Amino acid sequence: MSRTKQSLAPAQFWALALSCVAVALVIAGMVALYTALPNIASDTGATQTQLTWITDGYTLALACLVLPGGALGDRYGRRRVMVGGLFVFAAASSLPLFIEGPAWLIAARALTGVGAALVMPSTLSLLTAGFPEQRRGFAIGVWAAAVASGAVVGLLGTGLLLANWSWLSIPAAMAIAGVVLAIAGCTVPESVDESRPAFDLWGALLSATAIGLIVVAAAEVPRVGWGDPIVIAAIVGGIGASATFVAVELRVDQPLLDMRLFTDRGFAGGAFAVTLQFLVVFGVFMLIVQYLQLILGYEPFAAAIALSPIMIPMLPISPIAPWLAERLGLRAIICAGMGVTVVGMFGLARLTVDSAYIDLLWPLMVLGLGLALSATPATAAIVAGVPEHKHGVAAAVNDATREVGAALGIAVAGSVLAAGYTERIAAVTAKLPEQLRGPVSDSLAAALGVAESIGPAAQPVADQAKEAFVHGARQAATTLGFVTLIAMVAAAVWTPGRRRPEPEAVAAPAEPERVGGSE
Repeated sequence: MSRTKQSLAPAQFWALALSCVAVALVIAGMVALYTALPNIASDTGATQTQLTWITDGYTLALACLVLPGGALGDRYGRRRVMVGGLFVFAAASSLPLFIEGPAWLIAARALTGVGAALVMPSTLSLLTAGFPEQRRGFAIGVWAAAVASGAVVGLLGTGLLLANWSWLSIPAAMAIAGVVLAIAGCTVPESVDESRPAFDLWGALLSATAIGLIVVAAAEVPRVGWGDPIVIAAIVGGIGASATFVAVELRVDQPLLDMRLFTDRGFAGGAFAVTLQFLVVFGVFMLIVQYLQLILGYEPFAAAIALSPIMIPMLPISPIAPWLAERLGLRAIICAGMGVTVVGMFGLARLTVDSAYIDLLWPLMVLGLGLALSATPATAAIVAGVPEHKHGVAAAVNDATREVGAALGIAVAGSVLAAGYTERIAAVTAKLPEQLRGPVSDSLAAALGVAESIGPAAQPVADQAKEAFVHGARQAATTLGFVTLIAMVAAAVWTPGRRRPEPEAVAAPAEPERVGGSE
């Protein structure tokens, strides 16, 4: 690996560094306001539903538009689209500094997600198009490590800002970072598909509709449940839009996404693996952040620091994982990564109310190792399955699967957690006065707030609420573990194994030299 680093030209190293910082900013933007929601609610009067969409509006716009964003990069230039996206990201991030109110904050977050959708696929396609094939795996590995660590970096950065300033310092910092990166991005060489394909407007509209409805359903499930009419309508609509998208893309001459790519087992297996990885990561983050703050009593910044060890195995393993996949085969490395992830998930499922941080630390690092082993080879397989001039779309597929996986992970973990908590807390709420039943049955955070307002007499209620939360969290971790286990079996069946070396052509025997010269 050191030889690869030394052989990078300065321009390539600069493009790699800039792309990694830009994509880390996009991922950090997904979690940027998580720890600031109580402050936002206090300052703006936002309801719980509005707080949900303050965070999910960004993810929704990003997930809906990342495929069109990748196609625009291929057609008009990946650097141009990345720089433009960074300026949109910065401008939208700055809006809360000038306009007040929850509705405007939701709109600003959605517009920031539009900028992120232009930035994210461009960062990867700039690298895959700008690096020669023998160095591409290393570049993708470093990029994937930046993606995987972006959420933790975001939590660390926002926690540090909140420790010293108001929540408005978060969008201000994001705006400044966006402007600086946009200016720096102008120094990167341009990369564009020379054929300048026509933009598939119907494909863009249908893909945005399908992904948007699926993400909306996933975002609403933890709050209202799977049986809610809005969730059912969104799921049915998402499936219908997806089927229509596939039908349209199979008929147009220049599709936004050539669906025949999914017949390539490496491409399809990579997309499946990336979806699962982000499903697990964001599901786990939702569980662990709450466990650290509500059970162990950590402040937001301390909770972010406690999460950061997940990056320790990611940073060294991610860049060499594609090299391992070339030698061991995509199937072996992805299944190994998923298997290690299963071990980490079942380790989390053993946590109790009395567990110490060390009991959380080892499963967290095991998860980091599992994700590092499988994330980069999966991304490399997606890129390898697409012609070089379409790498913007390949990057967008990689990014879209991440966003959908993140939404599904939060939905699954949140639903199982809520069901487990409700099941255990029911016996407690039945004995409480009517006015206290609602808050205590809603969430552990609300129950602890009620207990704090009442005083020491309510300590048994707080203890039982913590037990109920941990019960639900363990069930959620177990569910994610079994999902990963099933995915590992599917990957073992479908993902291609080690490529056999091409047989070398047998050289034709040389003609014997004539004695005496030519005739």
